[in-house]
Amino acid sequence: MRLGLYSFAALALMGIVAAMTYAINSSYYIVGVMGINLNFPIAIWIVLPMFILFVFTLVHMFFYGLKSYFMLKKWQKDATTLEDALYWSLVGEPKQQKYATETLGNSASLLAHASLNVSGTPEGLTPRLMRVIGMIQKIKNGEYIDLKEEKMSKVFQSDNPIVVQNRLNRLDVDGKFVEEVMKSAAEYPTEIRTKALTLFATTQNFEKARKYVKVFDLEHFFLMLNRVDAQNRLELTPAVLSEFVAALKPGCEAFVQIALICKKYFTPDESLALFKAFRADNENAEAAYLYLLFEYELLDQVAIFLDEQGEDEFIKFRVLYDLRKEHHRYKLEDIIDIRAVCQ
Repeated sequence: MRLGLYSFAALALMGIVAAMTYAINSSYYIVGVMGINLNFPIAIWIVLPMFILFVFTLVHMFFYGLKSYFMLKKWQKDATTLEDALYWSLVGEPKQQKYATETLGNSASLLAHASLNVSGTPEGLTPRLMRVIGMIQKIKNGEYIDLKEEKMSKVFQSDNPIVVQNRLNRLDVDGKFVEEVMKSAAEYPTEIRTKALTLFATTQNFEKARKYVKVFDLEHFFLMLNRVDAQNRLELTPAVLSEFVAALKPGCEAFVQIALICKKYFTPDESLALFKAFRADNENAEAAYLYLLFEYELLDQVAIFLDEQGEDEFIKFRVLYDLRKEHHRYKLEDIIDIRAVCQ
């Protein structure tokens, strides 16, 4: 019952009782209290206990009403805190929160150590939560969201999975961002660098790539190298190739693959000059250099090379050399898979 309505009803009842009592007996009654004589109509003495009960009832109702009010305020504050905790857990940046009520705090404290993954489209949430859920779902579906425009760039840590996925999405739609990642590769996680490098290697030429030679690895270098064909050399030159080899330091098998491509698109003099230089810096290039000597029919140089090596080295090439001396027109590929010469 509302306090005002209760007060009106109680006072009205006391007024009715007082009036009826006075109508029945309008005489006075004296009560002595600590030497003081109190002379009031009998109607007043009848209503007095009711009034005292009314006052104590008001005090009781006020006390527990005030208590309930403060408890409600705590729950309202905790509801706001809980919404905040849900928000930070949804964006993958859980934070410790303080709750006014122990009952809610004991359970909700779990959100400080959890990241929420929402499936479907929930209803009835606050606009703030609905907004962030919608944004996260768009990112997970492959859409790029400009977090600065959404005023959320300061919400996420740089290594947050949502930020990483959003940047991966951006790579698909923003060619300038691909080069931005290439320029500052150390500032980005491995998966972003890898995807940017893959996109760059499948779309750009070697002249542009030489600026980022230190970012490349062998896998992406060959991804780009294998795109070279007779119609499009991708601006591959011996000088550019030397820069990549110096930076990547290929193994024997990688040098053989490079030799196969050089044989197709470089002149014999260019290829031999390259691999003489490679051999001087890296012994892993020796098998590829020897392969090119055979391909270009330079058997005298093959003999000199093999004489400088131990008899138990380059056995497969020695077999091929012996066959070629007998005027057999064998190629290395006729004896063994060219990529197996390093084994």
